[in-house]
Amino acid sequence: MMKKLLSVALLWLVTLSAGAQQKLMVTYVAKNAVRVRYSDPKVKPELPDWLYVKHEELKKADVTATVRGNVVTVKDKAGKNVFCATTHQLKEGEATLTFESPKDEFLFGLGQFQDGYSNVRGLSRRLTQVNTQISIPMLISSKGYGVLWNNYGLTEFNPCKQSVKLIKRAGAGEREEVNVTSTEGGKKEVRERHIFEATIDVKEAGDYALLLDVGQKMARRHNLLIDGKPVIEMQNLWLPPTASKIVTLSKGSHKLLAELTKDDKPVLYYNKVKDETTFRSPVAEAVDYTVFIGTPDEIIATYRELTGECPLMPDWALGYIHCRERFHSSDEILQTANRFRSEQLPISMIVQDWQYWGKYGWNSMRFDEEFYPDPKALTDSLHKMDIRLMVSVWSKIDKNSEVGKQMVAGGHYIPGTDWIDFFNPDAAAAYWKNFSERLVPLGIDAWWQDATEPENDDLEGRRVNAGKWAGEQVRNVYPLLVNKTVYEGLVAAGKEPMILTRCGFAGIQRYGSALWSGDVGNDWETFRRQITAGLGIQAAGIPWWTYDAGGFFRPQNQYTDSAYIERMLRWIETAVYLPLMRVHGYMSNTEPWNYGKEAQNIIAQCLKERYRLMPYIKRCAKEVSEKGGTLMRPLVFDFTNDVEALKQKYEYMFGPALLISPVTEPGASSWRTYLPQNSGGWTDYHTGKHYDGGQYVTTPVTKAYIPVFIRAGYTIY
Repeated sequence: MMKKLLSVALLWLVTLSAGAQQKLMVTYVAKNAVRVRYSDPKVKPELPDWLYVKHEELKKADVTATVRGNVVTVKDKAGKNVFCATTHQLKEGEATLTFESPKDEFLFGLGQFQDGYSNVRGLSRRLTQVNTQISIPMLISSKGYGVLWNNYGLTEFNPCKQSVKLIKRAGAGEREEVNVTSTEGGKKEVRERHIFEATIDVKEAGDYALLLDVGQKMARRHNLLIDGKPVIEMQNLWLPPTASKIVTLSKGSHKLLAELTKDDKPVLYYNKVKDETTFRSPVAEAVDYTVFIGTPDEIIATYRELTGECPLMPDWALGYIHCRERFHSSDEILQTANRFRSEQLPISMIVQDWQYWGKYGWNSMRFDEEFYPDPKALTDSLHKMDIRLMVSVWSKIDKNSEVGKQMVAGGHYIPGTDWIDFFNPDAAAAYWKNFSERLVPLGIDAWWQDATEPENDDLEGRRVNAGKWAGEQVRNVYPLLVNKTVYEGLVAAGKEPMILTRCGFAGIQRYGSALWSGDVGNDWETFRRQITAGLGIQAAGIPWWTYDAGGFFRPQNQYTDSAYIERMLRWIETAVYLPLMRVHGYMSNTEPWNYGKEAQNIIAQCLKERYRLMPYIKRCAKEVSEKGGTLMRPLVFDFTNDVEALKQKYEYMFGPALLISPVTEPGASSWRTYLPQNSGGWTDYHTGKHYDGGQYVTTPVTKAYIPVFIRAGYTIY
């Protein structure tokens, strides 16, 4: 190893050994950011740079990076060591980065995951794109740095070295029939549960990271017991293929048992938690990452400076967005819009979900005139009521449709699928040409780009861009290119883009895209996990996000089930304080009047509260666009030095002024909230009572509201 540090103006280049091909290069890319790349300089990058929009190399920065051997250290402006990478390894196309992570560190980000974790230090995750999971390889540390891992493929976060296959017990399992969504529409599916078992021997007691992989593209259940004690439990009609957990294990033998579905092939990966964090990508050209130094706001602002600033979200998108699966005709939409107005329920946008194309085939970019005789007249009528229309559009097109036949003739599909190959510029252009000619003239205001993963991680084992690249190379970046195509087309057409998409990647904020958490259930645990999922998206630099308030999959007796209605109201009450407020539900008429007068009155209060806050929300939205701000704020953004605040999983700031404390349990008449340390304390938003910061307080709640506190020194009106 060379011990001498070579400093050449804006970069260091260090050869690790006399015969080594890989070299380590550090470049100042912003005043508080450095990009590190460990690669063979003779090998030119094969893939385009889809991630960064700014490529300046600064001669002077406020941070200092030093390289000694294989170790990269980054110091802040005061000369304090903030980040230290100890391993850069590129072996047979697999890239590994490891950096120090002390025990008292908190790490936030990585995107939207369903494991219920906010602090991901020590956790093992597999970053892939599937329904309900959005992988964005960006982290923020409570120690004053952020890391963006520059790889478009599958990434293992804190990969585990040990694993065991769970073996299925002999015999028949328990069967059930369920209604599910698919890329062909709604369908019934028979599922059969089975017991899987294994044993592991732990050589050393301590905290262990677990990653349960069910062995399929999507899971139906995550379940694991260790020595008879529940460790992992999550059920939904769709779940990601992996689930993560940190547990404390004693030395010795431990029995594993999992109740999963018939065709699962479960493997449990496990590793003792260490004082380090690792990113590993099995398909890579380089170890490539960017380190940001500063406060969380400074980190996110620079991240956006490098990967693209957010366009200003239209004011009308900040109000209430009403959605259901689904409206069946123009008449249904107009009747619903008129009733919202007659009931004096505020609404800004109404949404047409899938299958409006009817007889013309999946996503044929055409309304079936039997049920939608004049789509332009529909949008005109809504606009007269000051209501916008959002329409679902997919990246999948029926090959037998008129548009599909064009796409087949042009070779614009990813081989073996019905997904358009947006990696191919000609395919993207053909998609937009049809989109712009068939849909844009109808006066539609917003675009719901559904299933943009593409659904169920469908790039694995395929080739894209006329066979030029393996799907594994670009496995996580497909949603970025879908949104790029639509956004740039709308801007060129002189339209104000508003896009809702089910998946994303680093940089998607520059396309004006909002994300949501996909086809989730409705139970209390699912509700809690959407909050941590949303906070993970925010810490990864993506500001516009929401969920299906009330849950997408709902009980059949939802309109009369008091237990469900209580849950639904808590989802909606929290949604008032999300970046976007939106209700949705599968096989549901989600209108407030369908759930009884009491529920309707409470929902009406929620909607009116959203609009009372609109001046404040608009100011915050402007901060997002102009200063790289964040509206839904993990507590690390404002209270980095308050350890108790960093431990809170479900509390967050809505803008700089409001502390939100969602009620996440049934039957609550009071709720315990941690008030972070804050000079001047806090004021209860509902009662006006003042509290000092740095303490837990218990306040009364009713069915109609959740605890909200105003931070001293800030105003909202």
